[in-house]
Amino acid sequence: MGPLTVIPLSDELSVAGQISPADLSGLARAGFKSVICNRPDGESPGQFNHLDLAAAASQAGLALAYLPVVSGRVTPADGQAFAALLNQLPTPALAYCRSGMRSATLWALSQAGSQPWTELAQRAAQAGFNLGGVAPPAPISSL
Repeated sequence: MGPLTVIPLSDELSVAGQISPADLSGLARAGFKSVICNRPDGESPGQFNHLDLAAAASQAGLALAYLPVVSGRVTPADGQAFAALLNQLPTPALAYCRSGMRSATLWALSQAGSQPWTELAQRAAQAGFNLGGVAPPAPISSL
């Protein structure tokens, strides 16, 4: 595993690929307050379990939330759950998965009610994430 690449999406959130317990003290020194794990435990061999990361996060003074999402199956409901975490956790936060794509998708879905989807997709693309295969959430009806 190489050095951790942190990709900012907003003032409140950055994303990354898989992190290790050794990364957490550096994340705290960089100013992060929370970590969100979007990778299900056991997704691939050798992956760090979220409970091991939670223990290391606690030692580093970081909050850790676990919102596992299966790759390729991110839903608008997952985006709403991600938004709730962003509202509850101290920021700035770092969300991670295998590559950062799921976390970037969750961020875009979490912001879709307050920002135009085209702007969110463009910001994600500038960060290296193609949301072209993600359907923007339907507007909430006021019936």
